[in-house]
Amino acid sequence: MKFNVGCKLSYSIHQPSTLIFNLKVIQNDYQNILKETLEVDPPLDREEYGLSFVENQYFRINAPLGKLSVSYNATVELSHVYVESETVQEVPPAELPLEVLPYLYPSRYCQSDKLGNMAQSEFGDLQPGFSRVTAICNWIYEKVEYLSGSTDSQTSAYDTATQRAGVCRDFAHLGIAFCRALNIPARFVAGYAYNLTPPDFHAYFEAYLSDRWYIFDATRLAPQSGLIRIGTGRDAADVAFATFFGAVQPEEMEVFAHQVFEPGVKAPAFTTRAIATS
Repeated sequence: MKFNVGCKLSYSIHQPSTLIFNLKVIQNDYQNILKETLEVDPPLDREEYGLSFVENQYFRINAPLGKLSVSYNATVELSHVYVESETVQEVPPAELPLEVLPYLYPSRYCQSDKLGNMAQSEFGDLQPGFSRVTAICNWIYEKVEYLSGSTDSQTSAYDTATQRAGVCRDFAHLGIAFCRALNIPARFVAGYAYNLTPPDFHAYFEAYLSDRWYIFDATRLAPQSGLIRIGTGRDAADVAFATFFGAVQPEEMEVFAHQVFEPGVKAPAFTTRAIATS
């Protein structure tokens, strides 16, 4: 299944500033980038870098006074691994791979330590495994109103659990916090989403079960088989699509994710099967 994804971002720079972007699709075993372009106008130098604990692809631009436009376009082929959900089990902390352990800890936006009693009360008696993480997503979908503009960059999972309103970022943070409170490693994912209305960057999460990461999205705004990963992190602080240091005014943002037509290939659809990503 192939998708054409990308974005165009425009800014006014009111003084020389530094901008860090994280909007390129990740190349991995299930996401194969067939074609990719990145254009910066004016054509400024950019420095690409990564971090030791994530596979995200960041790049830094030092921009002078004036206008700045960044355009990204990629054609990506997804090769999903579908697993029968009944076979997907939780892993005790003693048996988790060492590189997964950081995703058990509380983080800035996912205060699992503050939500431990709530998580145990709501989900502690449920059958461990994929079904319990699904129950967490169902709870969030039913108990939290998806309301644009109801939160800001300071809103945490604890806030969302008490205020019961938020957007995709908040739904993901709450799902992560509940999972971690139950000793299930969970990480934040930023990506492009097929058939998302209105088009935008999308946030969801992955939980580590059995021997790999699995996709979960409590918003139900897009089919999980139509999610294309940009980056992962402990929470949104690790995967912001744009971070500014200086006087920068965002002007326009266009985000798109379209399926590439292929004879005999159906459009992404919602499924009850588990989708593994790595």
